[in-house]
Amino acid sequence: MSRLNSVIRRLQAQRDCLNAAAEMIKDQDGIVLEVGLGNGRTFDHLREIMPDREIFVFDRQIAAHPKCIPDDDHLFLGDIFETLPWAVEQFKGKVALVHSDVGTGDEALNAKIAAFIGKTLPPALMIGAIVASDQKIDVPGTIAEPLPEGVPQDRYFFRRFKGQ
Repeated sequence: MSRLNSVIRRLQAQRDCLNAAAEMIKDQDGIVLEVGLGNGRTFDHLREIMPDREIFVFDRQIAAHPKCIPDDDHLFLGDIFETLPWAVEQFKGKVALVHSDVGTGDEALNAKIAAFIGKTLPPALMIGAIVASDQKIDVPGTIAEPLPEGVPQDRYFFRRFKGQ
């Protein structure tokens, strides 16, 4: 498969997963955490499909399109190993959805970040919260949820928080 076709398939799967995640939490109040702003595409999509939700974004540095950058009150800028624990304390039990897209191209670093996110998140999650991610993240107190139809296994991952 060409790289172009691979990117198209990845982005279609991502969009389908974000739409499904939004549907899965539609009856819950709660905030959204976007872990990994990147170029801002998924943040922009989340704003569009969940216009009434507060979305807080994490990234090491800003590289997004100017129209896809949250205001300062909704941006955690810096190392995820420092910013996420602080945010988890601030948002205990208030998070309905976490979307994590922090793949770096370095498998060892991806595994380290995924393990850190997984062990750090639970106190922030409300019962029924969804963790949607491009990397496998083991979050204590969660169970796997099926992916939307047409999304290949291991292309994306869904976890639902049942409590600790």
